[in-house]
Amino acid sequence: MHDQLNKKILLAVDNSRPSRAALAYAISMSSMVPNLNYVLLHIEPMVSLFLKEEARTKASARKQLEKIAKRNAQFANDLLDEYRQEMLAKGISADRIETHTQPRDLGVAKDIIDKAQQQQYDAIVVGRRGLSGVAKLYAGSVTTDILEQAQVIPVWLIDGKVPPGDILLAVDGSEASLRMVDHVSFMLSGNTSTSITLLHVTNNAQNYCEIDLTEMDEPDFEEIVVRGDKACIDDFYPLAMQKFKDAGIEENRVSYESVSGKRRIGRAIVEFARKGNFSTLVVGRRGIDKSFFMGSVSRHLINKVDEGALWVVP
Repeated sequence: MHDQLNKKILLAVDNSRPSRAALAYAISMSSMVPNLNYVLLHIEPMVSLFLKEEARTKASARKQLEKIAKRNAQFANDLLDEYRQEMLAKGISADRIETHTQPRDLGVAKDIIDKAQQQQYDAIVVGRRGLSGVAKLYAGSVTTDILEQAQVIPVWLIDGKVPPGDILLAVDGSEASLRMVDHVSFMLSGNTSTSITLLHVTNNAQNYCEIDLTEMDEPDFEEIVVRGDKACIDDFYPLAMQKFKDAGIEENRVSYESVSGKRRIGRAIVEFARKGNFSTLVVGRRGIDKSFFMGSVSRHLINKVDEGALWVVP
């Protein structure tokens, strides 16, 4: 039953190396995510508003506008066909691949997000970092905008060549962590081999306060934070395991680890992921304090996770 669930992801692509890395990762996920369907989306460059205005009254401007639009569409269709052929060569069946191109409207990031939300796709997949200055600027700004603006759809951020590996979820016991489990369990429904690790970085007072508490005699506050953190994760774990079970994921494929975060939660997560050779790290967009992962921790993970995949779940 579980392996009959169809999943559909949106790949935002251009002609950059990050896009090709994202495509390679998405193709590789076909072995991990049963019944995975793909939509390749390319947003064409925006045509000058001045030229559009001129085209209303001048035939020469109208002709130039049509020429530019035709050239942009041709480039987009050629690019999408190239990517489609690569996917077919890697074993992805034709009926699981859709391609779409459209002129830029509200902005590249907004157009991508709107498309994903309107069609209710399960994730947006984007690449990170370009080698040239222009490509790096483009990939960085669009990726950042997507991560900041995607309030509903999970975003898969891909960096470099992602080696095969299992999945690590950085959890804090919040509702956001349960949404992460929902996303992962749905995407892996029907999968019979991938292992999943839930990582909890134990919290302390320093992670809740910007001020330096080392000089303060507040043992009760520290104890309250630690006790509350433990109670939260203790309540979370059985709920998470039930969600995995409901998706057909056996209990013996899910493990739980806890490490001390001290004052560097993001660093602890990255180090654990690297040592464990996890290919995919999953985090919540927000944690218990509503800004946990889209604050300093999320920025640290986005900047430090390399040669891997980071799933950011709203």
